[in-house]
Amino acid sequence: MSHSLRVIFAGTPEFAAAALAAIHRAGFPVPLVLTQPDRPAGRGMKLQASAVKRYAQEHGLAVAQPPSLRRNGKFPAEAAAAIDLLRATPHDVMVVAAYGLLLPQEVLDIPPHGCINIHASLLPRWRGAAPIHRAIEAGDPATGITLMQMDAGLDTGAMIAETRTEIRDDDTTATLHDRLADAGAQLIVDALATLERDGRLPATPQPEDGTTYAEKIGKHEAALDWRRTAVELARQVRAFDPFPGGAATLDGTPLKIWSATAVALPHAGAQPGTIVEISAEGVVIACGNGALRVTQLQKPGGKRLPAREFLTGSTLAVGQRFAQPHEH
Repeated sequence: MSHSLRVIFAGTPEFAAAALAAIHRAGFPVPLVLTQPDRPAGRGMKLQASAVKRYAQEHGLAVAQPPSLRRNGKFPAEAAAAIDLLRATPHDVMVVAAYGLLLPQEVLDIPPHGCINIHASLLPRWRGAAPIHRAIEAGDPATGITLMQMDAGLDTGAMIAETRTEIRDDDTTATLHDRLADAGAQLIVDALATLERDGRLPATPQPEDGTTYAEKIGKHEAALDWRRTAVELARQVRAFDPFPGGAATLDGTPLKIWSATAVALPHAGAQPGTIVEISAEGVVIACGNGALRVTQLQKPGGKRLPAREFLTGSTLAVGQRFAQPHEH
């Protein structure tokens, strides 16, 4: 199948690469791909290409990696060159997914059909950088993908289409991310086919009601506060997998908690953070309300291990108490 609608694509991580792959496989010409500059990553801090750049290079698509698209920013010459390149590249629409650079109005105005953003939430809830994490952390029953006609605001543009998925009790940011990446890829391909056929896409302004912001996840948020309810802590652990992980400190040793469920506290009166039960099923820790059964842990320099394996190599005991975030 081949299409005539020409798509410039802008995106960076795996979430975006799934959409680029779907657009390319569907037969839409992609004359240019924009992605973030290579970043140092891994133990050796070697420069690494983004998931989007890797896909583009494997499939012979032209790639540009400007550090900025703002003429008045830190990289005015690079931004000007990238804007010239956009103007010189014949195309019909630009698709943007988790690109990570701000698009000024000048750039939004270049594509004849504007810029369509694939956003991983049901807007206007969770505008911003970390919508998948925040939806799990907040205990939302469902989330989804919204296609949005971009304007100069932060995820404020008119809504073109959406698709919903329920958030399951065992969803982590990793599992939900993969489902949403697939859903976003399908949704954008359908929308591009409609745009090609009809020459336009219907768009509805976002309601102002129910707007929330998904701040970027910071490492400082990883520490588990045992005074919170077990239900909240279990959600935090799921939201922070694969990054930054739930962080806990026991007798001065930092541990990562990767998997946990809320359970009833076996006996009242235990101080928050106290280990109240240890078995092959997990380590049960008292919380401000209820208890957390921790089923996957990691020592510094070690691997993620199920509780049963973790316990063979460590000396946890009932009555030991995890530190509160401010105590160390």
